[in-house]
Amino acid sequence: MRIDVHFADRVGIAQEILAKVAGRALNVSAVEVEPPHLFIEAPALDAAGLDALRGELSQVAGVLSIDELGMLPGARRRLYLDALLAAQADPVIAVDAEGVVVVANAAAAAASGRSEAKLFGARLGELIGDAALAEALVGRGERPPVSEVQLGGQPYLCESVALREPGGGVAGAVVTLHAPHRIGERLSALQNYDAGGFDSILGRSAAMRALKARAARMAQVDAPLMIRGETGTGKELVAHACHAASRRRSQPFFALNCAALPESLAESELFGYAPGAFTGALRGGRPGLLELADGGTVFLDEVGEMSPYLQAKLLRFLNDGSFRRVGGDRELKAEVRIISATHRALEQMVAAGSFRQDLLFRLDVLQLQLPPLRERTEDIVALAEVFLERACAQTGRPMARLSAGARAALLANAWVGNVRQLQNVIFRAATLSEAAVIDAGELELAGAAAAADRPCADEEVASLDEAVASYEKALLQRLYPRYPSTRKLAERLGSSHSAIAQRLRRYGIGG
Repeated sequence: MRIDVHFADRVGIAQEILAKVAGRALNVSAVEVEPPHLFIEAPALDAAGLDALRGELSQVAGVLSIDELGMLPGARRRLYLDALLAAQADPVIAVDAEGVVVVANAAAAAASGRSEAKLFGARLGELIGDAALAEALVGRGERPPVSEVQLGGQPYLCESVALREPGGGVAGAVVTLHAPHRIGERLSALQNYDAGGFDSILGRSAAMRALKARAARMAQVDAPLMIRGETGTGKELVAHACHAASRRRSQPFFALNCAALPESLAESELFGYAPGAFTGALRGGRPGLLELADGGTVFLDEVGEMSPYLQAKLLRFLNDGSFRRVGGDRELKAEVRIISATHRALEQMVAAGSFRQDLLFRLDVLQLQLPPLRERTEDIVALAEVFLERACAQTGRPMARLSAGARAALLANAWVGNVRQLQNVIFRAATLSEAAVIDAGELELAGAAAAADRPCADEEVASLDEAVASYEKALLQRLYPRYPSTRKLAERLGSSHSAIAQRLRRYGIGG
């Protein structure tokens, strides 16, 4: 039985209480003193014995109460501490002021390749192979910057927190080691928490339905995938969806825009760098996206902008999964699926000698071609309405809708910037206009602006119906050469065969 003796603190009271317990010849297996409480564990003590002991202890001046206890506080803390350490997936090691391991979790034992029994009493400097760093972690009592260490032959990023005695002296340190892929999982979760799957890709046109069906099949195949398409067609969104639908969905996803960084920065971002690789580098080096995404996916946007040097380094990684950090001499391995994207004609770049043909073969195992917005006009108005709803919610303005003229203007526009341009146009209109109905002139499209600047020409339009008809005619004249039959054009525009035939006759298109 375990008991809690609550007392009024005074000199010698704990000794008097224990003397009463000893007088009953009880075997005491544990005692904890936390004034004003004295906790006693006596296995042989039963309910009858507790009543008798309570009577004797009540005679001790200052004893306030004697209650039965389920678990000693110290034992409870040890139980919770052990559970807390066991739940940590990262290696955690506590060392004393001499750098000797006194506490370690199961992850640390597994990473070191030693049993927990052999890990206790080992010196931290021997475990991480850096005695000077271990001394700095423990001896200075400061929180040093994150550095890279080796444990069991594997790289880890090391963090430490000094432990201090009540008087201020350093009593040791708690060292936590983070594997690069574990850090990658956390970073990816933060960066991609709202990234959706194929349901987040908007569009119900035949072209988009075919694209999503093809992409869903390719997502299941664990091979390099290249996504081709014009700027603004949503290549990264498709890459996210393919990752979310793959067997790697629970692993990290990272993206690198190859056109946004100079060669040196792109190399260090992708492959990482070793300690002292260049001025300003972190002391312990830094893992790159390939290490952080181990087991997951790396998306290389605008891969056609890679320098020849980076092309060669990426090709080597694709061949056997090995690479070296910038300034490093140690071979590293990572198991990563590469999804790449480009708006450029890589075959022409190969012919011109600016892109490696062998790299193209390795990247272009699977291929997706994203259609430009002008080739799926039946999605334009639906996309615009979704973007308008989002823009109104984001700017805090009342909901607005598009007029018939605005819809016709959107359909007639060329959309060189594709979905991104459409989103920008709608957001700008929702931000600048206070009207409940957004008309064509408020979209700030090139065609609409030109019309607004020609007042004499506007006088020729007697009604809204004539304005809509004008846009409709221009749209059909532009699309008919590419879809030279009423059946093809009706399918392209998501309309009926008879409705398209009637409009073509009305405007004298197609003879």
